[in-house]
Formats: sequence, structure tokens, C-alpha cells
Amino acid sequence: MKRILLLSDTHSYMDDRILHYASSNDEIWHAGDIGNIAVADALAALKPFRAVYGNIDGTEVRNSFPLNLIFELEGIKVFMTHIAGYPGKYNTRVKEQIIMHSPKLVICGHSHILKVMPDKNLNHLHMNPGAAGIHGFHQMRTMLQFELNEGNIENLSVIELGKRGSPPNQ
Repeated sequence: MKRILLLSDTHSYMDDRILHYASSNDEIWHAGDIGNIAVADALAALKPFRAVYGNIDGTEVRNSFPLNLIFELEGIKVFMTHIAGYPGKYNTRVKEQIIMHSPKLVICGHSHILKVMPDKNLNHLHMNPGAAGIHGFHQMRTMLQFELNEGNIENLSVIELGKRGSPPNQ
């Protein structure tokens, strides 16, 4: 069993609440728009860290992380990328990758909209953790936490970090 913290769209922002949740998981996954390598380094110093780059990420982040990440953990094949769309509305590049690799879990970021939904046509669970950073139009800063256990995705919960404009400890 592996406990995962999934976040996205930090846009160079990090605070103690994110680090607190990150330290209590087995792995940390970032679905792009990291913002700067210092954010990635802070998370990677705590736990095993997997990430993809996003559209705002510069050369240093892009040289450190791929556009797409495909891996298997605890019997779950995962496909992660930053810009994907969502079930029924995936962009062509992502839909081709999903059909080619048949993941059980598809993860993206970009929209700043928290969304977890099954894709019955392509047979996977779609996750977008929303945005953990303070830049963007989202109102609530969010992340997802879940467990992978022998081929199952379990104990999914939403972590609300506070309103985008509020101090980090509220």
C-alpha cells in the first residue's frame, strides 16, 4: 500500500501546510506548473517525488521532468500529464496516449478545477487535484490524497488549503 499526495499548479508557491501534508504520505506527485525548481526540490527532499512539467514551467523544470509520465505502482498503471482535458473531452494527444497505454488512473492539472471522475468509455479514473498555489482564478486551494493498494485506488480525500487569497494558516 502506498499513500499518495497529488498536487498541481503551485506556480512557484510553497507553504508549511503543503509541506505538512507532503511529509505524511509515501510519495508526492505533481501534475505540472511547478513554477520553479525550488518547489520541486522542497517536495523531493521529503518523499519520493514524481512530476511532469506544465505550460508555465521554464527550462530548468522542463529539463528535470517530462511532458508525460507513465508508470505502475501497486498494480495501478498511471498516466500523468499537465494539459489533458477530461473524460469525453480529452485533447487528441492525450486520448492517443490513453488508448495506447490503457492506464487505470489518468492525472492532469492546468484547469485549476478539482475534478475526480470515472471514464467509462476508456476505463480509467480521471483526477485533477485543482491548484495548490495562490496564482489563478480558483477560489479554494486544493490537493488530493489517496492510497494505491494491490490494484485498487482507495481512501480518496480532498485537502482544502484555504482560500487563494488568505494567509497560509487559515
